[in-house]
Amino acid sequence: MQIGVDTERAVDNRRVFIVDNDEITSAALQFMLHDEIETHELSSLEAAYAKAKDWKPDVLLLGIGIVKEKGMDVLTEIHSRIADLKIILVADSAADPLAKDCLKNGVNSILAKPLTIEKTRQKVDVQLGRPVKLSIPVQVV
Repeated sequence: MQIGVDTERAVDNRRVFIVDNDEITSAALQFMLHDEIETHELSSLEAAYAKAKDWKPDVLLLGIGIVKEKGMDVLTEIHSRIADLKIILVADSAADPLAKDCLKNGVNSILAKPLTIEKTRQKVDVQLGRPVKLSIPVQVV
């Protein structure tokens, strides 16, 4: 099923890896992105490193649980193993102190829950340098 697919983006040769120790979140992200971008859901960073040798990703969606498990140094490790990679941290809240620390240590953006197709695709598009439609909320009084 294709939801709001931009065919121009669907044929773009960009690649996203998803590594999250929450299988439901990983599956949801895979579903939200796969129509417009080559998306790979991987079980671990080691699997991502192995796949990156032949299929280098442009963006990594990284679950905050991985950082909690491995420590902040994992961000340096990721950047040393996969060059020119943009990292989007998937977190419960952008206000989470750990998420904010990650922004200071190599993460490019935070994707806060609840996840939506529009918000997820927009975050990825921004990191890929694709044009995004800006929406300004308007309050009607």
